[in-house]
Amino acid sequence: MIQSRSDLAQARRIVVKIGSSLLADAESGIQQDVIDHLVGEVARLMALGIQVVIVTSGSVALGRVRLNWLDRELSVHEKQAAAAIGQPKLMRAYGQAFDRHGLSVAQMLLTKDDLRHRRRYLNTSNTSETLFSVGVVPIVNENDTVVVAEIKFGDNDSLGALVSLVVDADLLVMLTDVAGLYDKNPTQHADAKRVDIIHHLNDEHIAMAGDAGSSFGTGGMASKLSAASVATGGGVAAAIISGQSKGTLSRLLAGGDEGTLFLCGEDRQTKRKHWISEVLQAAGTIHIDQGAANALLKTGSSLLPVGVTAVDGVFDKGDCVTIVDAANTPIAKGLCNYTAEEMRLIMGHGSDEIEAILGFHDFSSLIHRDNLVITTATLNSNSPSGDST
Repeated sequence: MIQSRSDLAQARRIVVKIGSSLLADAESGIQQDVIDHLVGEVARLMALGIQVVIVTSGSVALGRVRLNWLDRELSVHEKQAAAAIGQPKLMRAYGQAFDRHGLSVAQMLLTKDDLRHRRRYLNTSNTSETLFSVGVVPIVNENDTVVVAEIKFGDNDSLGALVSLVVDADLLVMLTDVAGLYDKNPTQHADAKRVDIIHHLNDEHIAMAGDAGSSFGTGGMASKLSAASVATGGGVAAAIISGQSKGTLSRLLAGGDEGTLFLCGEDRQTKRKHWISEVLQAAGTIHIDQGAANALLKTGSSLLPVGVTAVDGVFDKGDCVTIVDAANTPIAKGLCNYTAEEMRLIMGHGSDEIEAILGFHDFSSLIHRDNLVITTATLNSNSPSGDST
């Protein structure tokens, strides 16, 4: 686990996210020289035994340039069309650049839906492992040609963070057009200072980010901090560095003073729980009383039927649900052991009554503690309860 800049030299698998602001411009479209020097750095790292995944933006931006759709907002279908035009151009540029180093690339197009489903999540992980084993560079982009709002990552910073968890990376590197996080906007304040290392993200850091983005990209500094939070919460360190200056990636991996480094905290979640909290979309809501809320928050208990007061939605066994307390405040997410209909029948009853009510007794809990993630900051401890499955 990376807990200092010197630890970066030990990284053996990294995800490099490259933003649209680096790859495309309004006049020439793709900036092949930028891709060439970034690919050259990646090739040098791979020669040292470091495995690299590239998460790339740029397909929509390149399509906009090709169609001359630069000065107006695009509809969803226009963005999808632009992505369909830009994606092969983007892959061709990467392919040609890696060919010069004797390396092959593979295209992986993902939507958030691919990572919400456990089997597809594992398939993505297994495909990546196979590509690593044969020395091929996975190049990941959001599948913008088919994506809709409910399955969209939002920006490729978020995609990069989730991919870093899927491939079990040591480090997520976000290459952008600034040299890291600054305490104030460096384009407006000559005395702005770069933040070197962040051990724990807080509101002060978020305030530094502002909401500015580039003319092409959707992921400003705030989205990069959000991505860093997701990555570090799952045990993956993160860094924001400049992609405009040559050699920054290599210097970062050598432990040099580049960009802003986000270290992994000791309180990181397991990857399974991180998947539940950060990726899965809730299919329903379970309302619980204060006693049950206290049991979840203070003793790390499983959710038992006796504390449930209402169940909203239609969902099946294994689906993800949100748990809200008596004040209707979301406090947790988890994977349920019973369907919504079955939960409504047994809610408010003791676990020893489940079989009499349903005719079977698969689990004593509605959500076992191993499949439950506290999403509020009021967690005091996470000691196990005596609930059985």
